[in-house]
Amino acid sequence: MSALAGLAALLLAVSPTSVAKADSFELLGKAAPDECFAGIGQPYPPGPPCAQGEPKVNQAYVWGLTRAGKQVWFGTGANTHCLTSGTSLATSEPVVNDNYVCEYGESQVARTHPSVPDALGDVRPPQVWLYDTGTGALTDRSADITGASAADARRLRSTLGMRAAGTLGGVVLFAGPSLTSGLNVFAFDAVSRRFLGSRTLAQYGNARTFLAAGGNLYLGVGTGPGGELGGAVLRWRGNRVTPFLFERVGTLPAQAADLAYQDGRLYATTWSTARPTADAQLAGVWRSPPLPLDGGEWTQVWNAGSYETDSLTTTTYGLGGVASYGGWLYWGSMHVPLKATKVHQTTYPQPTPEAQRAQVRFTQRATSIWRGRNLGTPQQQIELLYGESALPRYTPETGTWAAVPTGWTPRYGKSGFGNTFNNYTWRMTVAGDRLYVGTMDWSYLVQDLADDAPPTDPAGWGADLWAFPSADAPAQAVDTQGLGNHLNYGIRNMVTDGNALYLGMANPMNLRTDPTDSVPEGGWELRRLTVPHP
Repeated sequence: MSALAGLAALLLAVSPTSVAKADSFELLGKAAPDECFAGIGQPYPPGPPCAQGEPKVNQAYVWGLTRAGKQVWFGTGANTHCLTSGTSLATSEPVVNDNYVCEYGESQVARTHPSVPDALGDVRPPQVWLYDTGTGALTDRSADITGASAADARRLRSTLGMRAAGTLGGVVLFAGPSLTSGLNVFAFDAVSRRFLGSRTLAQYGNARTFLAAGGNLYLGVGTGPGGELGGAVLRWRGNRVTPFLFERVGTLPAQAADLAYQDGRLYATTWSTARPTADAQLAGVWRSPPLPLDGGEWTQVWNAGSYETDSLTTTTYGLGGVASYGGWLYWGSMHVPLKATKVHQTTYPQPTPEAQRAQVRFTQRATSIWRGRNLGTPQQQIELLYGESALPRYTPETGTWAAVPTGWTPRYGKSGFGNTFNNYTWRMTVAGDRLYVGTMDWSYLVQDLADDAPPTDPAGWGADLWAFPSADAPAQAVDTQGLGNHLNYGIRNMVTDGNALYLGMANPMNLRTDPTDSVPEGGWELRRLTVPHP
């Protein structure tokens, strides 16, 4: 019996209640089918349009998003669900269903390029797009890169995705991990829109977030292959002529996930290191010295070990969105679906179906939402806003699970804003006078995890957008159904422009491409929300 069997049934008791959509989310752009799929391991027929096979949309995430005046620039990630499953969950068995296909080592990419590991067999080159807010024109600028030089084209082909985007001084930068090693960086002129070139930063292996603060542009990175050897914060020292100058202004024990600015300092959230061992670095919040950063150590002000009760599950935590709002620093946790389950299954294999089901159930975590002020001082104050007062802990000696107090009482409600499937706090952004929080909700995926998994509640499908109306009130649901497309399982990015909030969506349903059926389509989306005036 599969250890995943019955997962949906175990969680349905706490599936979310639908909240009526209160705002209009204008669709500005969407990924189009870009390949024909004729079966796992089969060559890709010409198209689309597809005379053979079916249309497939590989471009899944708006992975990096930034605004330069009237321009909204973004970079994509392709088949990101497959890449995450292959790397974080060590999955390599091909899968195909009505929603998506992951070929892994059977893909033509992996077969044609033996250097591509099976886990990354579904990789495709990312794209760069530009949306003009004045004219409404959306243009693909990827050909600017591939047409610039053979070296630039190779660098784009070897990039897993444009995971971070930022802008300062008339330059737009994109950064993403290389398939081999290093961090690939691409630059555009925000005035002329001309491609300025690309470089590989060999000592770094991942990037997640740019942040403009205090007149400078910063980039959070991971060091070493895949960014798994530690982390750093870089300050950009470039310009239009020399756009690839960076200097390290912070060193962290784990890769930086997101960045925020508050009270003259930077704050970075990090992920736990990949190794589930006693010396693993736990996901945490780090505080910089005062700006300008010219030396000095960063200080950890919180980590997941102060909340999670199960020591093995703690090592699988990540931290995501972080923002300054109302005098507080807000942040949230991130939990790759079934990652903690896989780690427990490997470390403590269970002999019976009942024990296997318990292992699945008690390793699931929804996102917790936190805030703190006076961080790193004797007056430090931290509050749990959405979370649990007790969490399951496994005792290997007895083979049993028990609810153990976390030591915290949530101020407003349960984890995931009351939705068990809200597993990521992917982005936090202040727009108008409200703090917006975008999640990943994996409830739609559950039905494809096991043959006997019953369908989850359609009213809960799709990413959530929540907003804190003030620092003295609980969050309010803006939308809980994917912002108009329940296949949008995540709000990966948000940037603001006055009373407009631009949202980059994550949607990896690469086989949902039929506009005539009753199911919405897969692939990334760029949407706009008009926010209330303060």
